[in-house]
Amino acid sequence: MDPTISSSLGLVSGQTFTFAEDEPFVLESGATLNPVTLAYETYGRLNEARSNAILVLHALSGGAHAAGLSEENGKLGWWDDCIGPGKPFDTDRFFVICSNVLGSCYGSTGPASIDPTTGQPYGLRFPVVTIGDMVRAQVALIDHLGIDRLLCAVGGSMGGMQVLEWTARHPQRIRSAIPLATTGRSSPMLIAFSEVGRQAIYADPNWQGGDYYANGHRPDAGLAIARMVGHITYLSEQSMHQKFGRRLQNKERFGYEFQTEFEVESYLRHQGLTFSRRFDANSYLYITKAMDYFDLSTPTGALAAAFADSTHVKYLVVSFTSDWLYPSYHGKEIVSALTAAGADVTYLDIQSSWGHDAFLLEVDTMTRLLGSFVDRVACEEGV
Repeated sequence: MDPTISSSLGLVSGQTFTFAEDEPFVLESGATLNPVTLAYETYGRLNEARSNAILVLHALSGGAHAAGLSEENGKLGWWDDCIGPGKPFDTDRFFVICSNVLGSCYGSTGPASIDPTTGQPYGLRFPVVTIGDMVRAQVALIDHLGIDRLLCAVGGSMGGMQVLEWTARHPQRIRSAIPLATTGRSSPMLIAFSEVGRQAIYADPNWQGGDYYANGHRPDAGLAIARMVGHITYLSEQSMHQKFGRRLQNKERFGYEFQTEFEVESYLRHQGLTFSRRFDANSYLYITKAMDYFDLSTPTGALAAAFADSTHVKYLVVSFTSDWLYPSYHGKEIVSALTAAGADVTYLDIQSSWGHDAFLLEVDTMTRLLGSFVDRVACEEGV
């Protein structure tokens, strides 16, 4: 453990919940899973009325370890800035839950899990899942924890998709929602970038049609390229100028060769390499496909219709001016739909140069904003 890393929550341990052991879990595709395991962590305590629960939902490559120091590897949670005593999601006041999504590779059932019918990893025999399937699995977890209604669900990017899915499909189970840097339906550009990443994985000879778990040769090169492409979309032109400019890496002049020369090249290679060491390529395929399918405007074609039963939910919708993966018009489209449905919605389009990653990097702004909103909701609910 790195002694320089600290958290007000200290060490936290992961937990798992397994369900659908007797009756299979039926997916939107009609396929089934049996059983299903979700990895999750909790912070703080559930109050006597069971009314203080906040569900934190992660993005594509995230996991259940949102805060504190992992008891397993000593790493800091991905949203430790916002979760803990005295922080926006104050664990002296709230019971915070974060679970790894269905289809991922951080402890929840996914393509790397063992198929009980064969005794081998599922690989591509794992059924395709949707954002709706992920959220219905979370509903099972919330039931297991004895919680009737969440005080709030919050998440950015794919986490924001899950937040909106909660309010649209399970409105009776939630009091407030904070979708950050997200959309109500995946755009053609998002689908296109996802497909480029998937094609990079398919082209890696080690992918072997998804059956690479036993041979010790993973499609790391393909996954690294997918991550490099994806990571470019998380930044902005301004942030890339600020972080890298045209600076060379460890040299003063061009080498006139095809080696890594610019700092931005080195950065992307590093991001790709580290990601391929911690993530599963098949999970990348499944999760990006789930994001592609996400469209709350179906079947009517009207996004507002999705929120017809969630007008009691209080919303805080946030977008960022330099986010070109989920541009501000996506947030405005969500707000227009919620307003048309008659919901209580607050919207902020925050000026930032950090691009899509701003919901994690604009720490001071986000902590003030989230803390104020959650405090208002909690006071109104008597929590």
